[in-house]
Amino acid sequence: MLDPVWLLVLLPLAAASGWLAGRRDRPNRSGRLSDKFSSEYFKGLNFLLNEQPDKAIEVFIKVLEVDTETVETHLMLGNLFRRRGEVERATRIHQNLIARPNLDRDQRSNALYELSQDYLKAGLLDRAENLLLEYAEVERKSESALEHLLYIYQQEKEWDQAISTARRLARASSTSTDEMIAHFYCEKAEEAINGNDLEEAGALLKQALSTDRNSVRATIMKGDIENRIGNSKKALQHWLKIEKLDSQYLPEVLERLKRGYSELGDRESWDGFLRRILQSEESIPVMLTLADEIESRYGPDNARKFITAELRKRPSMSGLAYLVRLTGMQATGQAQTDMQILQGMIDKAVHTRQGYVCQHCGFHARAMHWQCPSCKRWNTIKPVWDQVCD
Repeated sequence: MLDPVWLLVLLPLAAASGWLAGRRDRPNRSGRLSDKFSSEYFKGLNFLLNEQPDKAIEVFIKVLEVDTETVETHLMLGNLFRRRGEVERATRIHQNLIARPNLDRDQRSNALYELSQDYLKAGLLDRAENLLLEYAEVERKSESALEHLLYIYQQEKEWDQAISTARRLARASSTSTDEMIAHFYCEKAEEAINGNDLEEAGALLKQALSTDRNSVRATIMKGDIENRIGNSKKALQHWLKIEKLDSQYLPEVLERLKRGYSELGDRESWDGFLRRILQSEESIPVMLTLADEIESRYGPDNARKFITAELRKRPSMSGLAYLVRLTGMQATGQAQTDMQILQGMIDKAVHTRQGYVCQHCGFHARAMHWQCPSCKRWNTIKPVWDQVCD
């Protein structure tokens, strides 16, 4: 049975072809040209009735010359081909439109935009970029073109162009792109760090924070640079800001904070920091980090008492896994073997309940991404830990 989507396109196309054939028939009632168009028109109808849409389209396109009255039909056809994955056919239709000298300004702009979408679909980013730039210059409401350009520049890691385009998009749409732009500066800073140019990286991070003063990523990176040049105190100051900027990212800096306090020889402040956070937030990573600290300083018995008390308040698979490990350390013989088996089972369960999840599209990852690989949004992926032991 013919796809209903094809009917929505082919019936208007057939009607337009018939109208054109009839219009051409009027000047020459007895001419051969009239017979030719009528023949082609009925040929196309025959293909349509026999559920052969591809052949029907080819015939109707031949009948329908591109003029101001048929441009929308051709655009609709090209879009349908693109949605079906027939990008080459869509491209040919849109290229044919643009080549016509009789298009008005709006029609040419629409054809340019649709051809850019064909190139994007085909992965021809350079060609799409050129058309989108031309479209954005002639169209006042060019948010969609700027969004596609922004996508291209991010794919190609052309961060300077991405920054300028994001600013244009903010002006055109009256929405803030500061958070995104701060990430672009961070990307440039990472390139500078990889090139061992810490001074340039620091300057770029300063720009990131002047654009978005709440940028968690830029703040963490500032601390990393201070740590690399041996300034542990300043590094610690930057990392400690994460608690107030967005405490959900605190697990990302716990190891850094531990190293910073250790380099300053201030384990008491480190212990106090963890206990304070744990009082105000139900943070499993903080609980486990504090348990490690208690175990290393006061022994496994005290750590077990601490974990047991926390599990009574906040049941979690991660806390249970920690308790089983501590208990297994003191078991002997068959009991120790049983505890090791139990620990392995719990560890597997814990592994499936930890990671990173995009708060926008639900994408799951095992590593931190500042930009979601699925929906391409920035700052939407957050660390997740098992909150309740069901």
